[in-house]
Amino acid sequence: MAEQQATATEHRPVLYEAALEALAVRPRGVYVDATYGRGGHACGILAALGPQGQLIVADRDPEAVDHARQVLGADPRCTVLHSDLAGLPTALARAGVAGAVDGLLADLGISSPQVDSPERGFSFQRDGPLDMRMDPGTGESAAGLLARASVRELGGILRRLGEERHANRIARAIVAARDAGELPRTTHELARLVERAVPRREPGRHPATRTFQALRIAVNDELGQLGHFLEGAIDLLHPGGRLAVIAFHSLEDRRVKRFIRRSASVGDLPPSVPVPPEGCQPRLRTVGRPVQADAEEVSGNRRARSAVLRTAERLP
Repeated sequence: MAEQQATATEHRPVLYEAALEALAVRPRGVYVDATYGRGGHACGILAALGPQGQLIVADRDPEAVDHARQVLGADPRCTVLHSDLAGLPTALARAGVAGAVDGLLADLGISSPQVDSPERGFSFQRDGPLDMRMDPGTGESAAGLLARASVRELGGILRRLGEERHANRIARAIVAARDAGELPRTTHELARLVERAVPRREPGRHPATRTFQALRIAVNDELGQLGHFLEGAIDLLHPGGRLAVIAFHSLEDRRVKRFIRRSASVGDLPPSVPVPPEGCQPRLRTVGRPVQADAEEVSGNRRARSAVLRTAERLP
């Protein structure tokens, strides 16, 4: 098993030590890694568990699930689930751990293997089909979205999910190419189209970066998935259990921040109510300050530069 763990952690995930510290792993605890990826965080949690501990790992990507079963499937302390974030609270309740989880970790965004696989279509650094689905067996691909969406819909996606200043210009260029029978079908073709459509470049950023981010988020409904997951997460936690979420862009991080803040407050009660009524008590408390990668980690992994870890604890 030690050899298997080493295989899974050859490339340490973002904020590895900080995430494990946030979870405060106890040897007999029950822990959930909601986004297994390639098992870096999961193996760290497992290494801190004793014989009575329990780890549940999940991922929506079938390749990640297969990897988890190969690396961790033989460990009796570990259970592997194929589930997206939105469905995970229900899957965990069915597994009998609702209200018993001591630590719940979600490392959002895409994993390195997904980015590095051209056939997945997540990155314009390598040419491949415009897929971008985290679970290739379900839903609409990025190519399907580009083939049917209107200028208005595409512009809204790019502006809202990519915070792209030239959203309408790019959307018009995509639809014009489609009408001319020249719709991009690969990552390189789309990147070149966006490059031609954008009048000026941001320093240090490829013109297609925001477009690819927006399409990926839209195809995978990442913000909707995150919202459903957060709403169900509190009921999974044991009192004193920790929720730790690593976000990689401002849209995700704002949602996590607002959810924790809302769950840690009692709302606007009048001064005449000294004790919050039942149902109005805060359910979470914030643990520490948001954590970001230091310069050393960023130098070894550029993906870490935008990562933010927020942690909250379930109140009694």
